[in-house]
Amino acid sequence: MTEPSNISQLSAQDAQFLYIQSATNLTHVTAVYIYDPSTAPGGKVRYKDIIEHMRKRIDVSPMFKRKLYRLPLDIDHPYWVEDEHFDLEAHISHGRLPKPGDWRQFCIHVARHHSKPLDMTRPLWDMYVLEGLDNIPGYAKGSYAILTRIHHSTIDGVSAVHFFAAISDMDAKGTPAIPLPEGKPAANDLPTAAEMLNRAVNSTVASPVKLAQALLKFTPALLSTAQKSLKGGEEKSDAGVPQTRFNGPVTPNKIFDAITFDLDDLKQMRLKVNDATINDVVLAICSGALRHYLTKHKELPEESLVAVAPVNARSRSGEESNPGNNISAMTIKIWSNIADPLERLQAIRDMTRETKAAKSGLSARILTDLTQHIPGATMAGVARILIDERFAPKMSNLMVSNVPGPQIQLYMNGAKLTHQYGLAPLAHGMGLFIAALSYNGTISFNIISDRKMMPDVEFFRECLQKAFNELGDAKPNMRVSGTNKTTMASKSVASKKPAVRKDGSVMYRRVAKKPRTAASKAIGGGNPKGN
Repeated sequence: MTEPSNISQLSAQDAQFLYIQSATNLTHVTAVYIYDPSTAPGGKVRYKDIIEHMRKRIDVSPMFKRKLYRLPLDIDHPYWVEDEHFDLEAHISHGRLPKPGDWRQFCIHVARHHSKPLDMTRPLWDMYVLEGLDNIPGYAKGSYAILTRIHHSTIDGVSAVHFFAAISDMDAKGTPAIPLPEGKPAANDLPTAAEMLNRAVNSTVASPVKLAQALLKFTPALLSTAQKSLKGGEEKSDAGVPQTRFNGPVTPNKIFDAITFDLDDLKQMRLKVNDATINDVVLAICSGALRHYLTKHKELPEESLVAVAPVNARSRSGEESNPGNNISAMTIKIWSNIADPLERLQAIRDMTRETKAAKSGLSARILTDLTQHIPGATMAGVARILIDERFAPKMSNLMVSNVPGPQIQLYMNGAKLTHQYGLAPLAHGMGLFIAALSYNGTISFNIISDRKMMPDVEFFRECLQKAFNELGDAKPNMRVSGTNKTTMASKSVASKKPAVRKDGSVMYRRVAKKPRTAASKAIGGGNPKGN
Protein backbone atom coordinates (compact mmCIF):
# COMPACT_ATOMS: atom_id res chain seq x y z
CA MET A 1 0.00 0.00 0.00
CA THR A 2 1.46 3.34 -1.02
CA GLU A 3 1.66 6.21 1.43
CA PRO A 4 -0.69 9.15 0.84
CA SER A 5 0.90 12.01 -1.08
CA ASN A 6 1.96 15.08 0.90
CA ILE A 7 -0.02 17.78 -0.90
CA SER A 8 0.18 21.32 0.47
CA GLN A 9 -2.06 24.02 -0.95
CA LEU A 10 -1.89 27.67 0.08
CA SER A 11 -4.71 28.89 2.25
CA ALA A 12 -6.86 31.75 1.00
CA GLN A 13 -5.10 34.14 3.38
CA ASP A 14 -1.66 33.04 2.17
CA ALA A 15 -2.71 33.25 -1.48
CA GLN A 16 -4.08 36.77 -1.22
CA PHE A 17 -0.55 38.06 -0.60
CA LEU A 18 0.36 36.66 -4.02
CA TYR A 19 -2.68 38.07 -5.77
CA ILE A 20 -2.17 41.61 -4.50
CA GLN A 21 1.50 41.79 -5.48
CA SER A 22 2.42 44.18 -8.28
CA ALA A 23 5.48 46.03 -9.54
CA THR A 24 4.83 48.89 -7.11
CA ASN A 25 3.39 46.79 -4.29
CA LEU A 26 5.72 43.93 -3.41
CA THR A 27 4.38 41.71 -0.63
CA HIS A 28 7.46 40.34 1.07
CA VAL A 29 8.77 41.21 4.53
CA THR A 30 12.39 41.97 5.39
CA ALA A 31 13.95 41.20 8.77
CA VAL A 32 17.24 42.94 9.61
CA TYR A 33 19.50 41.51 12.33
CA ILE A 34 22.72 43.13 13.58
CA TYR A 35 25.46 40.90 14.99
CA ASP A 36 28.52 41.66 17.11
CA PRO A 37 31.20 39.03 16.23
CA SER A 38 33.40 39.75 19.27
CA THR A 39 31.79 36.79 21.10
CA ALA A 40 32.45 34.36 18.22
CA PRO A 41 35.49 32.04 18.17
CA GLY A 42 38.45 34.21 17.20
CA GLY A 43 36.22 37.28 17.29
CA LYS A 44 35.24 36.89 13.64
CA VAL A 45 32.49 35.28 11.55
CA ARG A 46 33.17 34.47 7.90
CA TYR A 47 30.61 34.51 5.11
CA LYS A 48 31.02 30.77 4.59
CA ASP A 49 30.36 30.20 8.32
CA ILE A 50 26.91 31.73 7.88
CA ILE A 51 26.20 29.51 4.87
CA GLU A 52 27.24 26.38 6.77
CA HIS A 53 25.13 27.36 9.77
CA MET A 54 22.08 27.70 7.54
CA ARG A 55 22.89 24.37 5.91
CA LYS A 56 22.67 22.73 9.34
CA ARG A 57 19.35 24.44 10.13
CA ILE A 58 17.75 24.10 6.70
CA ASP A 59 15.31 21.45 7.95
CA VAL A 60 13.76 23.60 10.70
CA SER A 61 11.06 24.72 8.26
CA PRO A 62 9.64 23.34 5.01
CA MET A 63 9.58 26.90 3.57
CA PHE A 64 13.29 26.75 2.74
CA LYS A 65 13.06 24.22 -0.09
CA ARG A 66 9.55 24.58 -1.49
CA LYS A 67 8.40 26.83 -4.31
CA LEU A 68 5.07 27.84 -5.82
CA TYR A 69 3.08 26.01 -8.46
CA ARG A 70 0.39 28.34 -9.80
CA LEU A 71 -2.54 27.06 -11.84
CA PRO A 72 -3.53 28.58 -15.20
CA LEU A 73 -5.73 31.67 -14.76
CA ASP A 74 -5.45 31.12 -10.98
CA ILE A 75 -8.54 28.89 -11.10
CA ASP A 76 -7.60 27.73 -7.61
CA HIS A 77 -5.05 28.70 -4.97
CA PRO A 78 -1.44 27.67 -5.73
CA TYR A 79 0.39 24.64 -4.32
CA TRP A 80 3.72 24.26 -2.60
CA VAL A 81 6.08 21.83 -4.34
CA GLU A 82 9.64 20.78 -3.68
CA ASP A 83 12.26 22.73 -5.64
CA GLU A 84 14.20 20.00 -7.41
CA HIS A 85 16.98 22.50 -8.20
CA PHE A 86 17.30 23.97 -4.72
CA ASP A 87 20.74 25.49 -4.07
CA LEU A 88 21.29 27.06 -0.66
CA GLU A 89 24.11 29.30 -1.84
CA ALA A 90 21.85 30.80 -4.50
CA HIS A 91 19.69 32.19 -1.69
CA ILE A 92 22.50 33.82 0.32
CA SER A 93 24.53 36.76 -1.00
CA HIS A 94 27.10 39.17 0.38
CA GLY A 95 27.85 42.90 0.17
CA ARG A 96 29.38 45.86 1.92
CA LEU A 97 27.89 49.19 2.94
CA PRO A 98 29.33 52.08 0.91
CA LYS A 99 31.38 54.68 2.77
CA PRO A 100 31.00 56.43 5.11
CA GLY A 101 29.07 53.44 6.48
CA ASP A 102 26.85 55.55 8.72
CA TRP A 103 23.20 55.17 9.78
CA ARG A 104 21.83 57.13 6.82
CA GLN A 105 23.71 54.96 4.31
CA PHE A 106 22.52 51.86 6.15
CA CYS A 107 18.85 52.91 5.96
CA ILE A 108 19.14 53.74 2.25
CA HIS A 109 20.79 50.38 1.54
CA VAL A 110 18.16 48.45 3.51
CA ALA A 111 15.30 50.29 1.78
CA ARG A 112 16.73 49.62 -1.68
CA HIS A 113 17.16 45.94 -0.94
CA HIS A 114 13.61 45.73 0.41
CA SER A 115 12.31 47.44 -2.75
CA LYS A 116 13.66 44.71 -5.06
CA PRO A 117 11.35 41.80 -6.02
CA LEU A 118 12.04 38.24 -4.93
CA ASP A 119 12.61 35.57 -7.57
CA MET A 120 9.11 34.01 -7.65
CA THR A 121 10.36 30.90 -9.52
CA ARG A 122 12.39 29.72 -6.52
CA PRO A 123 11.66 29.23 -2.81
CA LEU A 124 10.39 32.61 -1.63
CA TRP A 125 13.22 33.75 0.63
CA ASP A 126 16.79 35.01 0.53
CA MET A 127 19.51 36.33 2.84
CA TYR A 128 21.93 39.19 2.31
CA VAL A 129 24.98 39.54 4.55
CA LEU A 130 25.97 43.22 4.82
CA GLU A 131 29.31 44.36 6.24
CA GLY A 132 30.90 47.80 6.62
CA LEU A 133 28.71 49.10 9.48
CA ASP A 134 31.64 51.08 10.82
CA ASN A 135 30.19 54.46 11.72
CA ILE A 136 26.84 53.67 13.33
CA PRO A 137 26.51 54.69 17.00
CA GLY A 138 25.66 51.77 19.28
CA TYR A 139 27.09 49.14 16.92
CA ALA A 140 30.19 47.24 18.06
CA LYS A 141 33.27 47.36 15.87
CA GLY A 142 33.12 44.75 13.12
CA SER A 143 29.33 44.35 13.33
CA TYR A 144 27.50 42.98 10.31
CA ALA A 145 23.85 42.70 9.29
CA ILE A 146 21.83 39.81 7.90
CA LEU A 147 18.84 40.95 5.83
CA THR A 148 16.32 38.14 5.41
CA ARG A 149 13.49 38.59 2.91
CA ILE A 150 10.52 36.20 3.01
CA HIS A 151 7.34 36.46 0.98
CA HIS A 152 4.28 37.19 3.11
CA SER A 153 2.44 34.22 1.55
CA THR A 154 4.95 32.05 3.39
CA ILE A 155 4.99 33.54 6.85
CA ASP A 156 3.29 35.97 9.27
CA GLY A 157 4.66 37.89 12.25
CA VAL A 158 4.29 35.11 14.81
CA SER A 159 5.65 32.33 12.60
CA ALA A 160 8.50 34.67 11.59
CA VAL A 161 9.53 35.03 15.24
CA HIS A 162 9.52 31.25 15.62
CA PHE A 163 11.44 30.79 12.36
CA PHE A 164 14.16 33.18 13.47
CA ALA A 165 14.39 31.54 16.89
CA ALA A 166 14.85 28.18 15.17
CA ILE A 167 17.96 29.39 13.32
CA SER A 168 19.37 31.14 16.40
CA ASP A 169 21.30 29.95 19.44
CA MET A 170 20.94 30.77 23.14
CA ASP A 171 24.70 30.99 23.70
CA ALA A 172 27.94 31.52 21.82
CA LYS A 173 28.60 27.77 21.90
CA GLY A 174 25.84 27.04 19.41
CA THR A 175 23.10 25.63 21.66
CA PRO A 176 19.84 25.92 19.67
CA ALA A 177 17.48 28.53 21.11
CA ILE A 178 14.51 26.19 20.78
CA PRO A 179 14.31 22.41 20.29
CA LEU A 180 14.93 21.55 16.65
CA PRO A 181 12.61 19.17 14.77
CA GLU A 182 13.82 15.62 14.34
CA GLY A 183 14.38 14.45 10.80
CA LYS A 184 13.65 16.27 7.58
CA PRO A 185 10.26 17.80 6.71
CA ALA A 186 8.26 15.74 4.25
CA ALA A 187 8.61 16.88 0.67
CA ASN A 188 5.53 18.49 -0.89
CA ASP A 189 4.19 16.55 -3.87
CA LEU A 190 2.51 18.05 -6.91
CA PRO A 191 -1.07 16.82 -7.33
CA THR A 192 -2.10 15.23 -10.57
CA ALA A 193 -4.04 17.28 -13.08
CA ALA A 194 -7.22 15.39 -12.14
CA GLU A 195 -6.67 16.08 -8.42
CA MET A 196 -6.11 19.79 -9.01
CA LEU A 197 -9.21 20.07 -11.21
CA ASN A 198 -11.33 18.20 -8.67
CA ARG A 199 -10.10 20.45 -5.84
CA ALA A 200 -10.78 23.59 -7.87
CA VAL A 201 -14.34 22.48 -8.71
CA ASN A 202 -15.09 21.49 -5.10
CA SER A 203 -13.72 24.80 -3.83
CA THR A 204 -15.90 26.78 -6.24
CA VAL A 205 -19.03 24.79 -5.39
CA ALA A 206 -18.50 24.83 -1.63
CA SER A 207 -17.45 28.48 -1.40
CA PRO A 208 -20.97 30.03 -1.62
CA VAL A 209 -22.16 27.82 1.26
CA LYS A 210 -19.14 28.63 3.43
CA LEU A 211 -19.45 32.31 2.55
CA ALA A 212 -23.09 32.34 3.68
CA GLN A 213 -22.15 30.60 6.93
CA ALA A 214 -19.44 33.17 7.61
CA LEU A 215 -21.85 36.04 6.94
CA LEU A 216 -24.37 34.52 9.37
CA LYS A 217 -21.66 34.48 12.04
CA PHE A 218 -21.25 38.24 11.67
CA THR A 219 -24.98 39.07 11.37
CA PRO A 220 -25.47 40.38 14.97
CA ALA A 221 -22.42 42.63 14.71
CA LEU A 222 -23.47 43.85 11.26
CA LEU A 223 -26.95 44.73 12.53
CA SER A 224 -25.51 46.58 15.52
CA THR A 225 -23.21 48.61 13.27
CA ALA A 226 -26.07 49.42 10.89
CA GLN A 227 -28.24 50.62 13.77
CA LYS A 228 -25.47 52.91 15.02
CA SER A 229 -25.06 54.39 11.54
CA LEU A 230 -28.81 55.07 11.26
CA LYS A 231 -28.74 57.00 14.54
CA GLY A 232 -26.32 59.47 12.95
CA GLY A 233 -24.42 61.99 15.03
CA GLU A 234 -21.19 60.91 16.62
CA GLU A 235 -21.63 57.23 15.81
CA LYS A 236 -21.95 57.97 12.10
CA SER A 237 -18.56 59.66 11.91
CA ASP A 238 -16.77 56.62 13.34
CA ALA A 239 -16.46 55.07 9.89
CA GLY A 240 -14.63 58.10 8.43
CA VAL A 241 -11.00 57.91 7.36
CA PRO A 242 -9.51 61.39 6.82
CA GLN A 243 -7.45 62.06 3.72
CA THR A 244 -3.70 62.33 4.32
CA ARG A 245 -0.54 62.25 2.24
CA PHE A 246 -0.32 58.52 3.00
CA ASN A 247 -3.58 57.73 1.21
CA GLY A 248 -2.28 57.99 -2.34
CA PRO A 249 -0.65 55.56 -4.77
CA VAL A 250 2.73 54.13 -3.75
CA THR A 251 5.78 53.91 -5.98
CA PRO A 252 8.48 51.19 -6.15
CA ASN A 253 10.82 53.41 -4.09
CA LYS A 254 10.43 52.68 -0.38
CA ILE A 255 12.18 54.38 2.53
CA PHE A 256 13.19 53.06 5.95
CA ASP A 257 14.30 54.40 9.31
CA ALA A 258 14.04 53.21 12.91
CA ILE A 259 14.50 54.20 16.52
CA THR A 260 14.95 51.96 19.57
CA PHE A 261 13.64 52.41 23.12
CA ASP A 262 13.84 50.49 26.39
CA LEU A 263 10.88 48.13 26.69
CA ASP A 264 10.76 48.82 30.44
CA ASP A 265 10.00 52.48 29.69
CA LEU A 266 6.89 51.48 27.74
CA LYS A 267 5.86 49.17 30.57
CA GLN A 268 6.04 52.13 32.96
CA MET A 269 4.03 54.29 30.57
CA ARG A 270 1.17 51.82 30.40
CA LEU A 271 0.79 51.95 34.20
CA LYS A 272 -0.27 55.59 33.94
CA VAL A 273 -3.69 54.56 32.62
CA ASN A 274 -5.66 51.66 34.12
CA ASP A 275 -5.66 48.49 32.01
CA ALA A 276 -3.61 50.04 29.22
CA THR A 277 -1.42 47.57 27.35
CA ILE A 278 1.97 47.76 25.69
CA ASN A 279 0.11 47.73 22.38
CA ASP A 280 -1.90 50.77 23.49
CA VAL A 281 1.33 52.59 24.34
CA VAL A 282 2.79 51.73 20.94
CA LEU A 283 -0.30 53.16 19.24
CA ALA A 284 -0.17 56.28 21.44
CA ILE A 285 3.47 56.96 20.54
CA CYS A 286 2.76 56.46 16.83
CA SER A 287 -0.28 58.74 17.09
CA GLY A 288 1.69 61.45 18.86
CA ALA A 289 4.45 61.26 16.26
CA LEU A 290 1.97 61.61 13.40
CA ARG A 291 0.35 64.56 15.15
CA HIS A 292 3.73 66.34 15.33
CA TYR A 293 4.69 65.38 11.78
CA LEU A 294 1.45 66.45 10.09
CA THR A 295 1.21 69.62 12.20
CA LYS A 296 4.68 70.63 11.00
CA HIS A 297 3.48 70.21 7.41
CA LYS A 298 0.15 71.95 8.18
CA GLU A 299 -1.73 68.78 7.21
CA LEU A 300 -3.18 67.51 10.51
CA PRO A 301 -6.87 66.56 9.94
CA GLU A 302 -9.49 67.61 12.47
CA GLU A 303 -10.66 63.97 12.59
CA SER A 304 -8.60 61.22 14.16
CA LEU A 305 -6.35 59.17 11.93
CA VAL A 306 -7.32 55.51 11.58
CA ALA A 307 -4.88 52.59 11.78
CA VAL A 308 -5.11 48.94 10.85
CA ALA A 309 -3.51 46.72 13.48
CA PRO A 310 -2.88 43.02 12.71
CA VAL A 311 -4.09 40.59 15.38
CA ASN A 312 -2.57 37.15 15.90
CA ALA A 313 -5.28 34.50 15.38
CA ARG A 314 -3.14 31.52 16.36
CA SER A 315 -3.85 29.52 19.48
CA ARG A 316 -1.22 29.05 22.19
CA SER A 317 -0.76 25.35 21.40
CA GLY A 318 2.41 25.60 19.33
CA GLU A 319 0.88 26.73 16.04
CA GLU A 320 3.59 29.36 15.73
CA SER A 321 5.87 26.69 14.24
CA ASN A 322 3.56 26.30 11.24
CA PRO A 323 4.54 28.41 8.24
CA GLY A 324 1.91 30.56 6.59
CA ASN A 325 -0.51 33.19 7.82
CA ASN A 326 -3.10 33.07 10.57
CA ILE A 327 -3.92 36.68 11.30
CA SER A 328 -6.91 38.94 11.59
CA ALA A 329 -6.98 42.73 11.80
CA MET A 330 -8.76 45.56 13.54
CA THR A 331 -9.31 49.13 12.38
CA ILE A 332 -9.04 51.65 15.19
CA LYS A 333 -8.94 55.38 15.71
CA ILE A 334 -5.61 56.44 17.19
CA TRP A 335 -6.91 59.81 18.40
CA SER A 336 -4.29 61.96 16.70
CA ASN A 337 -6.65 64.90 17.31
CA ILE A 338 -6.05 64.74 21.11
CA ALA A 339 -3.11 66.87 22.20
CA ASP A 340 -2.67 65.56 25.77
CA PRO A 341 -0.57 62.33 25.67
CA LEU A 342 -2.32 60.65 28.63
CA GLU A 343 -5.79 61.54 27.41
CA ARG A 344 -4.77 60.11 24.03
CA LEU A 345 -3.53 56.89 25.66
CA GLN A 346 -6.78 56.55 27.60
CA ALA A 347 -8.86 57.08 24.44
CA ILE A 348 -6.80 54.46 22.61
CA ARG A 349 -7.24 52.04 25.52
CA ASP A 350 -11.01 52.52 25.34
CA MET A 351 -11.02 52.08 21.57
CA THR A 352 -8.96 48.87 21.59
CA ARG A 353 -11.21 47.48 24.33
CA GLU A 354 -14.27 48.07 22.14
CA THR A 355 -12.58 46.62 19.09
CA LYS A 356 -11.54 43.46 20.90
CA ALA A 357 -15.15 43.12 22.06
CA ALA A 358 -16.21 43.23 18.38
CA LYS A 359 -18.00 46.57 18.80
CA SER A 360 -15.85 48.39 16.23
CA GLY A 361 -13.21 47.73 13.58
CA LEU A 362 -15.68 45.32 12.02
CA SER A 363 -14.93 45.91 8.35
CA ALA A 364 -11.31 44.72 8.41
CA ARG A 365 -12.14 41.59 10.39
CA ILE A 366 -15.05 40.69 8.14
CA LEU A 367 -12.85 41.18 5.08
CA THR A 368 -10.14 38.98 6.62
CA ASP A 369 -12.52 36.16 7.54
CA LEU A 370 -14.67 36.17 4.42
CA THR A 371 -11.73 35.95 2.03
CA GLN A 372 -11.20 32.40 3.30
CA HIS A 373 -14.37 31.38 1.47
CA ILE A 374 -13.92 33.13 -1.88
CA PRO A 375 -12.86 30.93 -4.84
CA GLY A 376 -9.29 31.37 -6.03
CA ALA A 377 -10.17 32.75 -9.45
CA THR A 378 -12.60 35.27 -7.96
CA MET A 379 -10.12 36.40 -5.30
CA ALA A 380 -7.35 36.78 -7.87
CA GLY A 381 -9.60 38.85 -10.11
CA VAL A 382 -10.76 41.11 -7.28
CA ALA A 383 -7.15 41.51 -6.10
CA ARG A 384 -6.10 42.72 -9.55
CA ILE A 385 -8.75 45.43 -9.32
CA LEU A 386 -7.83 46.42 -5.77
CA ILE A 387 -4.12 46.77 -6.53
CA ASP A 388 -4.96 49.29 -9.23
CA GLU A 389 -4.34 52.71 -7.70
CA ARG A 390 -7.63 53.97 -9.18
CA PHE A 391 -9.69 51.51 -7.13
CA ALA A 392 -7.61 51.04 -3.97
CA PRO A 393 -9.94 51.30 -0.94
CA LYS A 394 -9.18 53.84 1.79
CA MET A 395 -9.63 51.60 4.83
CA SER A 396 -7.09 53.41 6.99
CA ASN A 397 -4.28 55.95 7.01
CA LEU A 398 -1.55 53.57 8.11
CA MET A 399 -0.79 50.17 9.56
CA VAL A 400 0.77 49.62 13.00
CA SER A 401 2.02 46.16 13.93
CA ASN A 402 3.35 45.21 17.37
CA VAL A 403 5.25 41.90 17.22
CA PRO A 404 6.66 40.64 20.55
CA GLY A 405 9.98 38.88 20.05
CA PRO A 406 12.45 36.82 22.10
CA GLN A 407 13.32 38.33 25.47
CA ILE A 408 16.68 36.59 25.86
CA GLN A 409 20.07 37.23 24.32
CA LEU A 410 20.41 35.32 21.03
CA TYR A 411 23.43 34.34 18.95
CA MET A 412 24.32 32.93 15.55
CA ASN A 413 27.72 31.45 14.73
CA GLY A 414 28.82 32.66 18.16
CA ALA A 415 28.08 36.29 17.23
CA LYS A 416 25.77 38.20 19.56
CA LEU A 417 22.52 39.62 18.18
CA THR A 418 22.39 43.27 19.30
CA HIS A 419 19.63 44.92 17.24
CA GLN A 420 16.71 43.88 15.07
CA TYR A 421 14.52 45.76 12.60
CA GLY A 422 11.71 44.86 10.22
CA LEU A 423 10.16 46.12 6.98
CA ALA A 424 6.69 45.22 5.70
CA PRO A 425 4.69 45.77 2.49
CA LEU A 426 2.80 48.96 1.69
CA ALA A 427 -0.33 49.32 -0.44
CA HIS A 428 -2.02 51.94 -2.58
CA GLY A 429 -4.04 54.10 -0.22
CA MET A 430 -1.94 53.07 2.79
CA GLY A 431 1.62 54.28 2.34
CA LEU A 432 2.87 54.16 5.93
CA PHE A 433 3.69 51.08 8.02
CA ILE A 434 5.12 51.30 11.54
CA ALA A 435 6.37 47.97 12.88
CA ALA A 436 7.19 47.73 16.61
CA LEU A 437 9.50 44.79 17.27
CA SER A 438 10.68 43.87 20.76
CA TYR A 439 13.82 41.91 21.59
CA ASN A 440 15.76 41.33 24.81
CA GLY A 441 14.46 44.35 26.69
CA THR A 442 14.32 46.75 23.74
CA ILE A 443 11.62 47.73 21.25
CA SER A 444 12.36 49.22 17.84
CA PHE A 445 9.88 51.41 15.96
CA ASN A 446 10.45 50.76 12.26
CA ILE A 447 9.22 53.28 9.68
CA ILE A 448 8.39 52.04 6.19
CA SER A 449 6.94 54.49 3.69
CA ASP A 450 7.15 55.79 0.14
CA ARG A 451 9.90 58.23 -0.80
CA LYS A 452 7.42 60.70 -2.33
CA MET A 453 5.04 60.50 0.63
CA MET A 454 7.71 60.91 3.32
CA PRO A 455 10.85 62.51 1.87
CA ASP A 456 11.88 63.61 5.38
CA VAL A 457 11.79 60.28 7.20
CA GLU A 458 14.54 61.47 9.57
CA PHE A 459 12.16 64.13 10.85
CA PHE A 460 9.46 61.55 11.47
CA ARG A 461 11.96 59.54 13.51
CA GLU A 462 12.49 62.69 15.62
CA CYS A 463 8.70 62.94 16.00
CA LEU A 464 8.63 59.40 17.42
CA GLN A 465 11.30 60.42 19.92
CA LYS A 466 9.30 63.53 20.86
CA ALA A 467 6.07 61.55 21.35
CA PHE A 468 7.97 59.02 23.48
CA ASN A 469 9.38 61.82 25.65
CA GLU A 470 5.97 63.44 26.10
CA LEU A 471 4.29 60.26 27.23
CA GLY A 472 7.19 59.47 29.54
CA ASP A 473 7.08 62.92 31.14
CA ALA A 474 3.29 63.07 31.47
CA LYS A 475 2.06 63.12 35.07
CA PRO A 476 -1.07 61.10 35.89
CA ASN A 477 -3.81 63.19 37.48
CA MET A 478 -7.43 62.86 38.46
CA ARG A 479 -8.61 64.73 35.36
CA VAL A 480 -7.72 61.74 33.22
CA SER A 481 -10.48 59.18 33.68
CA GLY A 482 -9.12 55.71 34.23
CA THR A 483 -5.73 56.86 35.46
CA ASN A 484 -3.99 54.29 37.63
CA LYS A 485 -3.86 56.01 41.03
CA THR A 486 -1.12 53.72 42.28
CA THR A 487 1.28 55.22 39.75
CA MET A 488 0.70 58.84 40.79
CA ALA A 489 3.44 58.67 43.38
CA SER A 490 5.70 56.46 41.29
CA LYS A 491 8.73 57.74 39.49
CA SER A 492 7.87 58.87 35.99
CA VAL A 493 9.81 57.68 33.00
CA ALA A 494 12.81 59.92 32.54
CA SER A 495 12.81 62.19 29.53
CA LYS A 496 15.12 61.01 26.80
CA LYS A 497 16.72 63.71 24.65
CA PRO A 498 16.89 62.71 20.99
CA ALA A 499 20.45 61.85 20.00
CA VAL A 500 20.05 62.50 16.30
CA ARG A 501 23.38 63.42 14.80
CA LYS A 502 23.94 65.73 11.85
CA ASP A 503 24.73 62.74 9.66
CA GLY A 504 21.30 61.27 10.45
CA SER A 505 22.62 58.41 12.59
CA VAL A 506 20.14 56.67 14.85
CA MET A 507 19.91 57.02 18.60
CA TYR A 508 20.31 53.76 20.50
CA ARG A 509 19.96 53.29 24.24
CA ARG A 510 21.60 50.43 26.03
CA VAL A 511 19.58 48.22 28.35
CA ALA A 512 20.73 47.05 31.78
CA LYS A 513 20.98 43.30 32.13
CA LYS A 514 18.19 41.68 34.11
CA PRO A 515 17.42 38.15 35.23
CA ARG A 516 15.51 36.24 32.58
CA THR A 517 12.97 33.44 32.77
CA ALA A 518 13.43 30.10 31.10
CA ALA A 519 14.49 30.35 27.47
CA SER A 520 11.44 28.54 26.19
CA LYS A 521 9.17 31.14 27.84
CA ALA A 522 11.24 34.13 26.83
CA ILE A 523 11.37 33.15 23.15
CA GLY A 524 7.65 33.75 22.93
CA GLY A 525 8.09 37.40 23.88
CA GLY A 526 4.95 37.47 26.03
CA ASN A 527 1.41 37.82 24.82
CA PRO A 528 1.45 37.41 21.00
CA LYS A 529 -1.34 39.99 20.73
CA GLY A 530 0.80 42.63 22.35
CA ASN A 531 -1.24 43.02 25.56
